[in-house]
Amino acid sequence: MRNLMMLVDWSNPKRILVLLAAVLIVALTGCSRPTVLERIEQEGVLHVITRNAPTTYYEDRDGAAGFEYELSRLFAEQIGVELRLRVATDLDEAYSVLEQNYTHFAALGLSQQAAHDRASNLNFSSDYLTFQPVVLFANGKPKPKTVDDLIGRSIVVPASTAQAAFLDQLKDARLPNLVWEEADGIETPDMMRMVDEGQVDIAIVNSAEYAIHKAMFPKVRNSFALMEPLKVSWIFPPGKDNSLLEQANLFLEKISQDGTLTYLQEKYFGHVDQLNYVGARTFIKHIRDRLPKFEDTFKAAANDFELDWHLLAAIGYQESHWRPYATSPTGVRGLMMLTRTTAKEMDIRNRLDPEQSILGGAKYFSQIHKRMPERIPEPDRTWMALAAYNVGMGHLEDARIITENQGKDPDKWIDVKDALPLLQQKKWYKKTRFGYARGWEPVHYVQNIRRYYDVLAWMKQPGINDGTVAQSATSTTTSDDFSDTTPDMPQPFRVAPPML
Repeated sequence: MRNLMMLVDWSNPKRILVLLAAVLIVALTGCSRPTVLERIEQEGVLHVITRNAPTTYYEDRDGAAGFEYELSRLFAEQIGVELRLRVATDLDEAYSVLEQNYTHFAALGLSQQAAHDRASNLNFSSDYLTFQPVVLFANGKPKPKTVDDLIGRSIVVPASTAQAAFLDQLKDARLPNLVWEEADGIETPDMMRMVDEGQVDIAIVNSAEYAIHKAMFPKVRNSFALMEPLKVSWIFPPGKDNSLLEQANLFLEKISQDGTLTYLQEKYFGHVDQLNYVGARTFIKHIRDRLPKFEDTFKAAANDFELDWHLLAAIGYQESHWRPYATSPTGVRGLMMLTRTTAKEMDIRNRLDPEQSILGGAKYFSQIHKRMPERIPEPDRTWMALAAYNVGMGHLEDARIITENQGKDPDKWIDVKDALPLLQQKKWYKKTRFGYARGWEPVHYVQNIRRYYDVLAWMKQPGINDGTVAQSATSTTTSDDFSDTTPDMPQPFRVAPPML
């Protein structure tokens, strides 16, 4: 500005007026840089770093999925920009990217405390999840009841977590002989397998991860909570510009109030406690002993009707435990437990023939799925089709009408599953078209199948290596590259796989 003033011809009144006008504009508008939020809106991209884990981000057969992924995607949509994910190979990389301000925030599914312990200058959104670190041991081994019982045990704990920091505090305060190994680069199922196989005595993981994986390792048991529940938040880089953080908090408050957050929690975690110890062990045994006889048939039938074979197999297990000659007291028979009427409608002559039964079940479920109103999105559409497969389309529609009359959403399973049990109460079913139904049964039916599906998908599909990412509607990247490719988002049947 000083140089400009020196170049002005002060003898020319017009030029003086132009200069004064320019100075006035600068004074009024200022020379401040745009905020973080303004720069994101200008660029049209929200950069988020995450990790491959079931509470965060993973790729299933239909593309990107995961609680943190969906939460981040919804936030990007609200501010009108594209979400671009970067997948960290480990937490060290994630924190390094944060501290160097190379990302807008991190969605890691980690507690505020863990991040504070790593870097005190980071910023945090409002919390949207809680979990509790729990102590796991193998059934049949001595059960630890307090932290004092951890002395002399071989212990594995995730590195760079609040659990590890808490053990440090215990060791310094009163348990100097406490020893543990911090596992860096391995996930919860690996630690649980180590306990299951006797490689270590104790694993300390968060409660949400344990709930998702315990069906795969039924021998691994929860002993006690190591510490108080921890709050999960998005983690923002250091700095005083809180424009994006404030917008994120407004978003989180909004979805908490309108039910979206509850819906996502139910979608990813609402079915994880459906298998008890005996049921889980039996199911895994049957996957090894019984499923191989019918796996190719499930795959062929699923392919014919454009279904996920894991889902079809899960239905079959819920119906008969994959027993081709199963018969109920009411005359329902076969591996898929078809009624005589349904078998006739599906052109199935012999319900006890496993190939015919599986084909009939696939055809019947496919028809029900197609009859669902098109406005119902996935995965709710599939879950409601499963409920109708169990209780009948008429009773499901009665429950959806009750749901709507209660002011809830008849197109969301989280609401409809609360209305189905009301069909057992006279004050409700007397107002419906199809009357009484054992409404709890389809709820448990759907939840069980979702859990069986989780286990099958985990045991029958190769895992995704850290840092390996497929493209979806959201641009996703490995730690070394950002991609500008943004294919159209599919509309999948999606159930959260059993990884956390």
